[in-house]
Amino acid sequence: MDLKPDNIRLEFQSRPLVSAVLAVRNEERYIEAVLQSLLLQDTSICDLEIIVVDGDSSDATQAIVKRIVRRDSRVKLLVNHQRKTPYAFNIGIRSAIGQYVCILGAHTVYSKDYVATCLRELHLHHAGGCSGIEITRPSGDSFQARLIAWVLAHPFGTSTGSMRTRKAGFADTIPYPIFLKSTLLEVGSYDPQLHRNQDNDLSQRLRARGHKLYMTDQTYCEYFVSPTLASLSKYAFKTGFWNIISFKRNRLSMSLRHFVPGAFVAGLMACLVAYVFASSFPGQAGGWLRLPLFSLIIAYAIASFGAAFHIASRERAVIAFLTPLVFFTLHTCYGAGALTAITINAQLPPGEPSLRPNEAGIHDPSTPIP
Repeated sequence: MDLKPDNIRLEFQSRPLVSAVLAVRNEERYIEAVLQSLLLQDTSICDLEIIVVDGDSSDATQAIVKRIVRRDSRVKLLVNHQRKTPYAFNIGIRSAIGQYVCILGAHTVYSKDYVATCLRELHLHHAGGCSGIEITRPSGDSFQARLIAWVLAHPFGTSTGSMRTRKAGFADTIPYPIFLKSTLLEVGSYDPQLHRNQDNDLSQRLRARGHKLYMTDQTYCEYFVSPTLASLSKYAFKTGFWNIISFKRNRLSMSLRHFVPGAFVAGLMACLVAYVFASSFPGQAGGWLRLPLFSLIIAYAIASFGAAFHIASRERAVIAFLTPLVFFTLHTCYGAGALTAITINAQLPPGEPSLRPNEAGIHDPSTPIP
């Protein structure tokens, strides 16, 4: 079937219903703005229902949503007592009455045409899932928030394969996608055992069934990162930890880029050990043992300051030259999380399931957003 724009309009004359599923927990700071951006969506080719799945919030999130529910019947509130993201998405998918399901996040504001454009592009590109471009924004005006947003949106910070840095086109994983509900049910929806990286796992299973994923530059959403280095450190550590668990559960869902920070930290530790023992070796041998540490530090410094110069030129901001400190924090915490998971899981008896972060004394929130 020819799916040029005119024919797409003809196909949508029946006005399909799109169910937007929003997983939240303790999001009183963001939830009203997010819901407003969804309630103002262009519905010229579709109808919209908004399913908010709340993970037993202890703040005013539920009260805010209930107030909006009373005002607009398109919004529904469900409760996720498991408090984990994949459970929330699956609750929303099961409850959705729409032919299409859009999986959304609570720290993100969506352009007015986000849902309609993704729906058109889904059909235009014969894709199994489609999303818009994700633009990373600071949460607040502090210099920490700006630095973190710049770092997370730069290829040196999160790689060229990240959803935050990728350009339009077919991709392995896409942010805030729209799917046919039947496509999600076909692959069993989200894996409830993956409290993080559930999108990577789902995307791999969709691609294995022959479904293509497309990111369009015809629309966008704005993702707001948390404003402190402390929150970035926790996010990076937990992400690195979960990458190892995700790899053990579905190896094909993870790419080489997910393990580069772990290799960097392991290499840095090995170089530090060599440097410490260099004093035990006189003359040239000791010098050779010190060389790897200096080489690694110099190479990382050149790369990080090169990225900082690029950011400073683009943003016209001198404070961008502080980003090497943020890059280093992100990469070392991320790598430390991966190495911690490897160490803990290596101590488990054969056949035992992977240890979860909360089982290792690491708090694991339902919405893993930096």
